[in-house]
Amino acid sequence: MCINVVVFLHFWISFGHLLSLLEQAKKKEYRLKDICDENRAKALAKKSESSIALKIYIMKIIAIGRNYIDHAKELNNPVPENPIIFLKPDTAVLKDNKDFYYPEFSKNIQFETEVVLRICKEGKHVTQKFASTYFDAVGLGIDFTARDVQQELKAKSLPWELAKAFDHSAVISNLIPKEELADVNSIDFSLQQNGQTVQQGNTKDMIFSYEDLIVYTSKFITLRKGDLIYTGTPVGVGPVAIGDLLEGFIGEQKMFSCKIK
Repeated sequence: MCINVVVFLHFWISFGHLLSLLEQAKKKEYRLKDICDENRAKALAKKSESSIALKIYIMKIIAIGRNYIDHAKELNNPVPENPIIFLKPDTAVLKDNKDFYYPEFSKNIQFETEVVLRICKEGKHVTQKFASTYFDAVGLGIDFTARDVQQELKAKSLPWELAKAFDHSAVISNLIPKEELADVNSIDFSLQQNGQTVQQGNTKDMIFSYEDLIVYTSKFITLRKGDLIYTGTPVGVGPVAIGDLLEGFIGEQKMFSCKIK
């Protein structure tokens, strides 16, 4: 009888210990699941943050050709009836006063100084009435152009991209909120090359106004927040050489400097 009681007690203790182990294992399983779920949630959150960052920082550059009559004439081009549009990728951007390195594929890189608009909201088929609400800031930039490459492409009736869209071909300054400008439609701007003024213009002389450019472009291409529109260059474009210093101005305010290396 005593032996049976001892055996029963031993069995009961072992069974209780087994139940305790099973309960602990179950808790560990739940904890492991929680950890997995937590890690999965963190991974999804990180992926979501990355997607948001891409939406914020990825943009396109819309550039306008021949938007000043005298510039069209200096290159022996006809004055356009509609805006001439071409694109540059985001890899063309050169900001923060960084140096421009002369590319080996061209022997005639030229500057084209331009007022730049920043698009502030998405737009498709924008009407003239609301076009001015689609940009919120203005800057100054250079559309570097491989003129020799462009002439070769034009002679073959080919697109200009290789001459216009190469890496770091789009200098961009810091931006000024448009409400801080006395008259956003009449902006004096200029470019100095080694201290000498080589280009000078005013946006009131553009063939197509900001609103015209936004309306026309949005018929074909959806505008997105962060897009930049290079609005065209005035007369006076010219070549750069290694060692040059280019400095851009809106009025008397220096907007950028760029060393050619």
